[in-house]
Amino acid sequence: MNQQRARRGHEDDWWRQLYGDGEGGGQGAAGGAAGRAGVRTAGPSDAGPSDAPDTLDDRVESALRAVRAPAEPKPWEPPVRPAAPPPAPSPPIPLPATGPAAHDTPPDTASDTASDTPPSRTAGFVGDRPPTYDPEPGALPAADPGALDDLVPDTALDGARYGSLTLRAASQRGDSARYRGEVRRDALLTARFGAGRQALILVAVATPPPAAEGAHRAARDACAWIGGAVGRSYTQLAEDIRTDHRDALRSGLQRLTDRSYGKLRGRARELGAAPERYTAALRCLLLPADPDCRTRVFFGVGAGGLFRLRDGAWEDLEPATADHDTGDAPGSDGGPPRPAPGSYTAEGPVRPAPFLFRAAFARPGDTLLLCSAGLAEPLQEEPAFATRLAARWKAPEPPGLVDFLATAQLRVKGHTKDRTAVGVWEA
Repeated sequence: MNQQRARRGHEDDWWRQLYGDGEGGGQGAAGGAAGRAGVRTAGPSDAGPSDAPDTLDDRVESALRAVRAPAEPKPWEPPVRPAAPPPAPSPPIPLPATGPAAHDTPPDTASDTASDTPPSRTAGFVGDRPPTYDPEPGALPAADPGALDDLVPDTALDGARYGSLTLRAASQRGDSARYRGEVRRDALLTARFGAGRQALILVAVATPPPAAEGAHRAARDACAWIGGAVGRSYTQLAEDIRTDHRDALRSGLQRLTDRSYGKLRGRARELGAAPERYTAALRCLLLPADPDCRTRVFFGVGAGGLFRLRDGAWEDLEPATADHDTGDAPGSDGGPPRPAPGSYTAEGPVRPAPFLFRAAFARPGDTLLLCSAGLAEPLQEEPAFATRLAARWKAPEPPGLVDFLATAQLRVKGHTKDRTAVGVWEA
């Protein structure tokens, strides 16, 4: 009997320690520690022995009730919301006009007025009202899965610094081509031949005839072929520029240009295209990397622009006359004499327009601008446009690539062609 009372007293102490509240009732530090540890404690009425039946089964059942896990909570479900009404149908988008006359003419719509124009369309323009087209790219050109290398990005951007010159170049799809999902037809090539002080930099810009099928390929071919011709003769060309042998330069560059146009005619025959459609205006700059040589050479064929920003004012450097040399002077690459203007070689006609050449000396602070017709036309025809470009590009420090592109993107109503601009800043 004494052993049974001792065992029951020990078990009562264990239960008091497990459920005790740590306060009075004869409970020790163990009970208080259990309460502080987060164990659920009994109230004051639970302290001390109980007169209720106290069998082993009763105690096991009591312990199981104490430690039994709560019921599994019901999974969360999102509240049920009434379905949103279907959106109202959008008005139909008018199809653009077709035909060559509509290519560069913005559509007349209600959004053409300043009061109805989206804010994005009013940014970065000159004139009394913003251009009709949105300033950001719209539709992508259609892609041929078998000719993905024929795709042209909307915008090309490049730059470099050699000696006293800093080069910036950008070519962008025009507003009209963006709206209609047409490919950028302007082509841009920047290339360095050689290294060190003997290096020669070539920048070529080509623009094909409007609305010609596959014309952008002709522009890229023109840039590639004149680039290859200059690259194979760059050593002699760079020497002629350093020594100011302008007659040799003129005759040699004219012959290289003629051969490039002869290749274009040959490619037109391969494609079954009319030679006068598979061609391009081609305008180039030769820039020596030698910091002691400040001669800049322009040559080319067809429409575009050549300008110089000096003392905050634009000067038109477009050559007033063409084909200065018509004789049989040998070219700078040591080949046979060039053909007279207008004659034909075995590869085809020399070129579709007179050859243009000019060599100019660059002064510190000058900015030389070579551009396609898409930029030359508003620069010549819109004084506010020319003023804005001069204000942004006359700073002594050349702009960064992004700033140069942003300025070249300045829009003028009615001028929607592709734009290609090459700027050379002289330190």
